[in-house]
Amino acid sequence: MTIVSTDRLVVREWTGEPADLARIFDIYSRDEVMRWLGGGSGLMTDPAQAQERLQAWRDRYAPYAGRYGLWAIEPRATGQAAGSVLLKPLPGPDGVTPTDDIEVGWHLHPDSWGHGYATEAARAVVEREFETGTEQVFAVVMPGNDASMAVARRLGMTHVGIRTDWYGGEELETFVLRATG
Repeated sequence: MTIVSTDRLVVREWTGEPADLARIFDIYSRDEVMRWLGGGSGLMTDPAQAQERLQAWRDRYAPYAGRYGLWAIEPRATGQAAGSVLLKPLPGPDGVTPTDDIEVGWHLHPDSWGHGYATEAARAVVEREFETGTEQVFAVVMPGNDASMAVARRLGMTHVGIRTDWYGGEELETFVLRATG
């Protein structure tokens, strides 16, 4: 199912098809990706974990009926997922309970870095969210992840410093984008 699309990209649900499962494993088994996501705690080590991860995403976002999720970013030119874009309520101080603060994020395969896919996909899902009346969206980035901070800035987000409001009090570089009009 397509969530949003741009001239270059389709943001869609991840599927259980072999190509998607292989790509999920290829992305989330890489140290260079996972070191920025919870300090690498979810690093995959077995391809069978891709199906488990996909099911966990489906279960987590099912209550939101497509408004929030973690979706595949597929460049039209390649037909292969470049990575993921997410939009979801940020988990609060306990690391689990959703807050009213909405997060946009991105996880791309290294072979897809530097093409503008993260910025383009994130912009599309944020614009879609603003249409629902949401007034602001956050991006939270582990300190040192300069590439993701650059994406947040390209989105027009304002850096508001390190905050510990979410993800169990983790110190995260925080960016915010407010709806206009």
